[in-house]
Amino acid sequence: MTSALIAPADPETAALTTGPLRARSPLLGTAAALLVLLAVVLAFPGLFTTHSPDATDVAAALRPPDGRHWLGTDQLGRDVYTRLVYGTRLSVLIAVGATLIGVGGGALLGLVSACGGRRVDFVLMRAVEVLLGFPELLLALLVVALLGGGTLNVAVALGIAGVPSYARLVRGQARLLLRSEYVEAARVLGVPGWRTVLRHVLPNVGGPLVVLGSIGLGSTIVSGAGLSVLGLGPVPPDADWGAMVADGKDFLQTAWWISVFPGLAVTVVVVTTTLIGRRLQVGAVR
Repeated sequence: MTSALIAPADPETAALTTGPLRARSPLLGTAAALLVLLAVVLAFPGLFTTHSPDATDVAAALRPPDGRHWLGTDQLGRDVYTRLVYGTRLSVLIAVGATLIGVGGGALLGLVSACGGRRVDFVLMRAVEVLLGFPELLLALLVVALLGGGTLNVAVALGIAGVPSYARLVRGQARLLLRSEYVEAARVLGVPGWRTVLRHVLPNVGGPLVVLGSIGLGSTIVSGAGLSVLGLGPVPPDADWGAMVADGKDFLQTAWWISVFPGLAVTVVVVTTTLIGRRLQVGAVR
């Protein structure tokens, strides 16, 4: 009976199981390459353009894409390609900063809820459930209304809005780990509770937390761009993808390139980060 339970799957089943992963390998390779390119653009935008993102030329306003301006110009004659390149830094850094705030705050809140006893757990989780009933963008808007707009405040607002989902994940994982045999053994041996959490619980919670953070990074980029479209993001003339979309919303019929290319950049980055996050999720499950 034991041999029947552990018998390997037949070749056809194995092919069906691994086939989709193999089929997605080229797509995942492309996503990884785009992520590396994004990191290079983020660190060294000057390698990809020699223009200034804030340089205006009224005589060249609203020019369509051509050999001189690859992605055209906006209503002030600024080069859209150059602003797109320099806008990568703010757009991605806002999302990364917000994700780090959300992951850190969620990890702390989830661990306190899991280790703090029934009353603490009840109070914190009821608050988390209430916050989860609101869309993250709406929570971010409420925080921005209190803190004001700007790059830093938007990152903080998006991070706070993401805390509840990360806290729920950490709390669930931590409660399972606290009932595991090696944690019970550590308690019997007299290991302090804080050391048990740091050495046994937190490292094992880190894996799922990183996976969820990588998946959530894409939605955070979209939310950050949405706040910028509403005029709550980086202060002009700083280049930002969401602000560029907002700049071109009144010229969609005559100068579509002002909004379309930043929108495409947001789409590509979101799809790329989501693909990599999903692949990490599949690897963690296996």
